[in-house]
Amino acid sequence: MLIRNKLILRFTLLVLAIQLGFSAFVYYFHAAAREQRFTRRLAGKAIMTARLHLSTAPADSVGAVRRAFSRSDLLTIEQEEISIYAPDNRLIYVSADTVPQLANLSQLPRLATGAPLVRFRTGPLDAVGFTYGPAGQPYRLFAAGYDELGWAQLASLRLILLAGNMGALVLIILAGWYFADESLKPIARVVKQVKKITARELSRRVDEGNGTDEIAQLAITFNQMLGGLEQAFEAQRSFVSHASHELRTPLTVALGTLQTALAYDQTLPDAQESMASAVEDLRQLVGITNGLLALAQAGEMGGRREPVRLDECLTQAVAQCQARHPGRLVQVAFGDVPDELDTPFAVAGNAQLLTTALLNLLDNACKYSAAEVRATLGYANPETVQVAVADTGIGIAPDDLARVFEPLYRAENGRQQPGYGIGLAVTQKIAQRHGGTLTLASKPGQGTTATLRLPVVG
Repeated sequence: MLIRNKLILRFTLLVLAIQLGFSAFVYYFHAAAREQRFTRRLAGKAIMTARLHLSTAPADSVGAVRRAFSRSDLLTIEQEEISIYAPDNRLIYVSADTVPQLANLSQLPRLATGAPLVRFRTGPLDAVGFTYGPAGQPYRLFAAGYDELGWAQLASLRLILLAGNMGALVLIILAGWYFADESLKPIARVVKQVKKITARELSRRVDEGNGTDEIAQLAITFNQMLGGLEQAFEAQRSFVSHASHELRTPLTVALGTLQTALAYDQTLPDAQESMASAVEDLRQLVGITNGLLALAQAGEMGGRREPVRLDECLTQAVAQCQARHPGRLVQVAFGDVPDELDTPFAVAGNAQLLTTALLNLLDNACKYSAAEVRATLGYANPETVQVAVADTGIGIAPDDLARVFEPLYRAENGRQQPGYGIGLAVTQKIAQRHGGTLTLASKPGQGTTATLRLPVVG
């Protein structure tokens, strides 16, 4: 079901439930007021009748009372039935011989228990019974009648409420449709704009409206996602461009060398020289392929992680780095370990991958700096262990610093050095898969500091 229809249905049901509840409230209290009003009228008529027929005044006085009673009782009750029972439950007066007494007799025990007033019905008639005791004599009075005016008013009220609720239902549906339409217009606008965004037009953005309501927050979030997708697409295009160039160049050179050797080399030394050149090109191609494979493996790392001593990984990385760069000085410093930690420099992960990440950082520092390299292992806080690798080499320009994590991207001032631009991308992937981060701080001509932060073992 569409959200628009859900909103209309829920709005209609909610308002209709409130309206029906209010209508029931009005009808109930109007009916209760009718019953109370008619009960008082019946009781008053019964008392007036009892006063007349139980009076001990002389005959002339009784006649005067009867005349006064007739004049005061101008409003008669439809189907009026009045009965008077003596204290011994003997019927001493009835307003008509046809008045049934079965219902009255069934209520006498209730009055005998001390109930001040009982209400009941005899067919279509409302009835009331109570105790009336002039001169200390407890007489039982019963009065019944048909409240023609009251029931007519209730019938009119029912008709009014029914017609009103039916008309209100139509208005509620129209109002619900209007408000749902107005509320969903921003979403419809966002949907319309999103449909225009394609892979070739990721630079488009959704209108963020007033920037404060929920729809605006959705548009802002969607724009942020589009920004990330655009960066990912640009990185992919850049990667494909660099990869094709890096792979094509050694292949083309090796092919040209072998073709030239096949056509022109006549002596063994010439052929060996050509083959050596081709082997170097193929070795470069193998290095690029291995780097791309390492990048894929770092991005797909999963499975069970074990506690790893990062200081041991750093020691192994330093040894491998010095083997690659003989004579280079790599200094290692260790920071303080928080007292609450049982095992120093322990993280959860894969020891081989973490060693590779640290080796990449040390290798870059050695390649782009002629001076000593310093690696510092310590804690950023009790929950995070970090390794900072600092050099005083050529540094990285700000424009290049934002892109050095892209695979196969190399800064302008570092393209003379051997390498393929994959090491930092691999290291960043490894850091992310271990729940950590990799940051670079660099100034051209002053050096670079790469900081790898990883969460400690929980």
